[in-house]
Amino acid sequence: MDNNRNDRQRIEELVELLNRARMTYEQKDIEIMSNFEYDKLYDELKSLEDRTGYVMSQSPTVNVGYEVLSELPKEKHASPMLSLDKTKEPETLKAFLGDREGLLSWKMDGLTNVLTYRDGELIKAVTRGNGEIGEIITNNARVYRNIPLKIPYKGELVIRGEAIITYSEFERINSEIPDADAKYKNPRNLCSGSVRQLSNAVTAKRNVNLYVFGLISTDPDMGFKTRHEGFEWLSSMGFTCVEERLVRKDNFDEVFSYFKTQVAKNDFPSDGLVLSYDDLEYSASLGRTAKFPRDSIAFKWQDETAETTLLDIEWSASRTGLINPVAVFEPVELEGTNVSRASIHNVSIMEGLKLGVGDRIEVFKANMIIPQIARNLTESATAQPPKACPVCGMPTEVREDDGVKVLMCNNPDCAAKKIKSFSLFVSRDAMNIEGISENTIEKWINEGILRTTPDFFRLERFRDTIVELEGFGEKSFDNALKAVEKARKTSAARVLYGMGVPNIGVATAKLICRHFSDDMDRIRKASYEELVEIEGIGDVIAREYAEYFKKPEVNAVLDDLLGQVEIAKAAESTAELKFQGMTFVVTGSVEKFKNRNELKAYIEERGGKVAGSVSSKTDYLINNDITSDSSKNKEARKLNIRIISEDEFLGL
Repeated sequence: MDNNRNDRQRIEELVELLNRARMTYEQKDIEIMSNFEYDKLYDELKSLEDRTGYVMSQSPTVNVGYEVLSELPKEKHASPMLSLDKTKEPETLKAFLGDREGLLSWKMDGLTNVLTYRDGELIKAVTRGNGEIGEIITNNARVYRNIPLKIPYKGELVIRGEAIITYSEFERINSEIPDADAKYKNPRNLCSGSVRQLSNAVTAKRNVNLYVFGLISTDPDMGFKTRHEGFEWLSSMGFTCVEERLVRKDNFDEVFSYFKTQVAKNDFPSDGLVLSYDDLEYSASLGRTAKFPRDSIAFKWQDETAETTLLDIEWSASRTGLINPVAVFEPVELEGTNVSRASIHNVSIMEGLKLGVGDRIEVFKANMIIPQIARNLTESATAQPPKACPVCGMPTEVREDDGVKVLMCNNPDCAAKKIKSFSLFVSRDAMNIEGISENTIEKWINEGILRTTPDFFRLERFRDTIVELEGFGEKSFDNALKAVEKARKTSAARVLYGMGVPNIGVATAKLICRHFSDDMDRIRKASYEELVEIEGIGDVIAREYAEYFKKPEVNAVLDDLLGQVEIAKAAESTAELKFQGMTFVVTGSVEKFKNRNELKAYIEERGGKVAGSVSSKTDYLINNDITSDSSKNKEARKLNIRIISEDEFLGL
């Protein structure tokens, strides 16, 4: 009797813990435990439920998921999107297949979408959501890199696919984010945020791809008998389908071995495989359980683990005030590479693992990519959050946010909070103050030379202090002063970008300033209603921009800055707005202009927009080597976008 009571109590504990972990991950992109730990606890819960017959109504083994929080409109799916039963044993897969023929394919790790085409056009895209209700993301799906907006099939077509961001794209985007704390944790989180944007301009920049894994419905007369036939037809319509291979009992080991070898070479995130019966009539006859379809099963890779010793826990401060723990351990080889560091994410995970320097720990790579701690064999629990910020030395505070403990630095003058904003201010596209590194900025902040960004224009006051600093001297100071003086003559767009307004990049700053004729008073007072009227400015950007300039401290800094610089008056352009509403991409070398920046300015002066990558929104790709097989040329041909030379461009 006591055992039954203990089992039920453990089941209730696991249900609460797993649901909280899933909710914080899906709704807030916050991890309170590793994937490894989640899977282990899930398997324990399932085992207890099978043994006792006790299953709670809120158990994650019978519930599909939480409803995602956002401002996107929602819609109920025509048929529920069920999870798949899963295994980590290849023999279980083989037993599931039996004597039948099946399809083995990648289990992609992104965000599931349902796309509907009617009369040959994409009319709707909806996320999986909680399996019953999803979010409508049609505008965002239209800018995915690889889906057709029109297809030759004129009946109604419903498909399911996984929106993903490749590892190479994930690394590219993270490389452009200077603040370590602001970097995305993994491609799945980045993809989820990119797909669920209120402005599809953001989605377009993220190069999202969709891999189709299910043909849900077509007109009855299509008459597909197998999944394989359906995939081949979808490919002929222009869709990118998930890689799949026909598998039988006699070739199972060979096909499985291929996927196991290939996974480490893939540029896309995949957390396992899916095995489905190929025969559609047989699949339909099997029906479903409360949570799982009976015709498919998911396989998750057994994570390769290695045992090592925890040498240190470093604490990394960021501009947001968060101080995140990072595990440093004796190097081990995992998935073919040496690993010596792993993010612990927050204080809750550190405490849950009961970490301490000298502990023996097991580490692994989540999805064979991201180093994480699987478990702690010693559990000394001696590690404690530092009482002082590692950057400014001021007291820290452990806060709890939705049950997750995080370490914060409360010092508003902490150098970590200012270095990144000052670095943006002096960057090439902002005030363009040459030769000022982050290291220099950090020293000047610590010496009290820099408190706000306009202080760069008051360096003369601190000549004696600066020339005495290590690595400086009269010559270094004079060079810095010359760069500052040169930067005094600037443009409204540089000032606006340098202010660090949320979501305002270089191109958007130019767009806003051009709209308001470089009048800084109108630029700072722009209302939400005025901003959303500008083509390319969406709801979220407009709202955050207007709120940002309502802050007294922001306007005080801007007033100070405007007293230090001279903004060139916007020249009245005599050029006609021939390219109004048109988007160009420029690649390769240019001949008629000094450089690509001059060509870009020429287009923008005439009302056009220059994007960095080819998408369905692109009107022309300018490339003097029209016949080349460059990636941009290939993408343009794929999307039926015209490739033109400079001569053809000027002929427009």
